[in-house]
Amino acid sequence: MELKQLCPDKIVDAATAISRIKSGSRVFIGTGCGEPQHLIKAMVNDSSIQDIMVYQMLSSTFSQYIDEESFRRRFSLKLFFISDSMRKAAFDGKIDYIPAYLSQIPRMFASHLIGLDVSLVQVSPPDKFGYCSLGVSVDITRSGLENSHLVIAQVNPRMPRTWGDSFVHVDEIDWLVPFEEPLVEMFPAVKDTKIARRIGHFVSQLIDDEATLQIGFGHLPVAIVQYLDNKKDLGLHTQLITDGLLPLFKKKVITNKKKTLLPGRVVTSLCMGSKKLYDYVDNNPVFYFRSSEYVNDPTVIARNDNLVSISSALEVDLTGQICSDSMGHMFYSGIGDQVDFLRGSSMSKGGFSIVALPSTAQNGRVSRIVSHLSKGAGVATTRGDVNFVITEYGIAELQGKSIYQRVMELAQIAHPKFRGQLIDVAKKRHYIFADQLPPSSEDLLFLEGYKSTFTMKNGKTAEFRPLLPSDEIAYRNFFYSLQEKTIFMRFFYRMRSFSHEVVQKHWASVDYHKNMSILGLVQKGGHKEIIAIGTYAYEQNQQAEIAFVVREDYQGMGVASYLLAVLEKIAKENQYSRFSATVLRENAAMIKVFKKRYPNLKISAQNGSDILIIMDFADSEKF
Repeated sequence: MELKQLCPDKIVDAATAISRIKSGSRVFIGTGCGEPQHLIKAMVNDSSIQDIMVYQMLSSTFSQYIDEESFRRRFSLKLFFISDSMRKAAFDGKIDYIPAYLSQIPRMFASHLIGLDVSLVQVSPPDKFGYCSLGVSVDITRSGLENSHLVIAQVNPRMPRTWGDSFVHVDEIDWLVPFEEPLVEMFPAVKDTKIARRIGHFVSQLIDDEATLQIGFGHLPVAIVQYLDNKKDLGLHTQLITDGLLPLFKKKVITNKKKTLLPGRVVTSLCMGSKKLYDYVDNNPVFYFRSSEYVNDPTVIARNDNLVSISSALEVDLTGQICSDSMGHMFYSGIGDQVDFLRGSSMSKGGFSIVALPSTAQNGRVSRIVSHLSKGAGVATTRGDVNFVITEYGIAELQGKSIYQRVMELAQIAHPKFRGQLIDVAKKRHYIFADQLPPSSEDLLFLEGYKSTFTMKNGKTAEFRPLLPSDEIAYRNFFYSLQEKTIFMRFFYRMRSFSHEVVQKHWASVDYHKNMSILGLVQKGGHKEIIAIGTYAYEQNQQAEIAFVVREDYQGMGVASYLLAVLEKIAKENQYSRFSATVLRENAAMIKVFKKRYPNLKISAQNGSDILIIMDFADSEKF
């Protein structure tokens, strides 16, 4: 319906509407790409308005004025999140940052903890019933509008009409200012695509088909979603929608069919990107926009089964503390939605969180996995809230892990050149054993090619991957889960202790080329446990000695045969041509496994009760 027919008495130009703002007012501004640029400029240009306190979540237009001293004398900016365009101003102390969880900001307005006098928002033209849409900015904008004494709305036909809780009746608006202009567009800068690709590879390993995702603020989370394009029936419950998600919608990777909360719909509160994105959400019933106190409420988030939160960080210390809003004493971004979603995902059935970050900053000069957070850095996320941390060097799983385990997990995903010094500091602080070997200083990305899965005879799936230093506790637990007879068959004596020193000796011999150890793991609850290990070690010339141990409840399910095939493949890549194995005569099951793959193997008697078996790869049967 035409505004002039609906509410002619409320239609004014921007200068007239802004003149209603009194000096000393507390003014709320709509968020990010939904901010009313025309109204902001009119307010700045009205020199009669003085001593204005501005509250905004993500600010763009004010960056055009913030360096002017005359502007700063009249306006005090208080931001809940520091955007790229306002970052220098934050470093220079020209704005004020309010650290707050997004889920709690609307309540701060409603309770008048933060009192508001005026709201400047942007809306779509009203429909025939008089309802305008807040479009791409519902988030904290709805609460700002509802808790202000004076509401001025820029009516822009380019603002999309979005479904959900985005509608505002013209009766709730005091002044309407018709003005058409392009919405603010924001495009995350493309960082190192090689690093993003590697991180995306590891993120993809953790996300199953039919998971529901949250994608946090920042360049990296947006960049890595493109590496999820092989997934099926993903859902979204997320604060922010960006252009990076469009390909996943168009390829029908995101269908929302399997969501447990509002299936078939994307739950969100904010949209930031290009006109192409705004056109996509316009009048699209797939998108269900709600305010931040709903979308970011951990108890609401937890109603989504298999909710995976993906966010980023500036640095992570060896105990798992995360800084995401400051670089030392300088405020850089904001707490935003990270803590809300980490806690919500931890309460979700089958849910978990991922914090992804490059391993270094400043062109590789500084590690972002650190022995301690930078002086002045804020702990946005506590060590108790963190689950997975991912860099381009791998995945660290921290939940339920001790400080010792966390150090080893995080050190092995740090940049190789920083791993040694991180271990040295950890030793000085008594986080780890004094004799602890550091993770390999080699880039072990090639080990990804050694990961595989195998469906066992019982129908369960086992995952196989190389042994890592952080596996010490799980490796120990595996040993003590074995029966005495199994240990004797593997080690040829009744080994009763599997100490830290024993494990260290094993690691010291694993270089992933001449020597290799492969673990077999199965899912148990929310974690994986070791059920088998196979090892080869250099013996002589092109020959390596091989050995296996499989937990009793998984014996006879094809695990040993599969491990043998995996180790042969890796050994061939490392220029080996045969295996040897020393086996007890009574170990008929293992001898049968070897004979099945190498029909012409050679057996010779050894001293005592064991025999030596030589297996030439040229003789191996296809597995």
